[in-house]
Amino acid sequence: MKFFANPIKTIFLPLIACGVLASCASLIGPRQREVPIERLQEGLNRRFPLNNRAMVLLDVQLTHPQLTMLPESGRVALSVDASIAPAFTRQSWSGSLAMSGRLVIDNARNAVFIDDARVDSVNINGVDDERQRQFKLVANLVADSLIRDVPVYSFRPEDLRIAGVQFVPTGIMTTSRGLVVNFEPVR
Repeated sequence: MKFFANPIKTIFLPLIACGVLASCASLIGPRQREVPIERLQEGLNRRFPLNNRAMVLLDVQLTHPQLTMLPESGRVALSVDASIAPAFTRQSWSGSLAMSGRLVIDNARNAVFIDDARVDSVNINGVDDERQRQFKLVANLVADSLIRDVPVYSFRPEDLRIAGVQFVPTGIMTTSRGLVVNFEPVR
């Protein structure tokens, strides 16, 4: 009969504990986290140089990436040093490329990538204006594929887990100082 003597302890205490735990979990809502441009730049530096054979004709090497935030347009600018050599000759050219694109989240790879890349300018040393235009046309054809698989920032597992709750990045915004990432708890 002792079991029935104190129904508060046996019935209501577990219900109250569950209610408190449930209310704590509901307090963990959407979050924002700022990723400074220095961290984004460090991530890019680790992934360069990039080597690629473009359209089976040109060997392209991109080095020394420099990332700039363009918050007014929601894009980022990426300038790189470029070395270009036809696959069938010993001749090569060097110069620089300036590209821009939108930052997007790839939740499957837990990373931020540049999408919709376009070449804004090409400056190849020692070539005339006509050849500069030709290089820019080729660069525009291959720019998106060259940097599509290069993460600008990768989320670590601890970035996605707060107080035992799993989060997923849902949106990003570029600022002059870096990137603001929105997180939602996984339901």
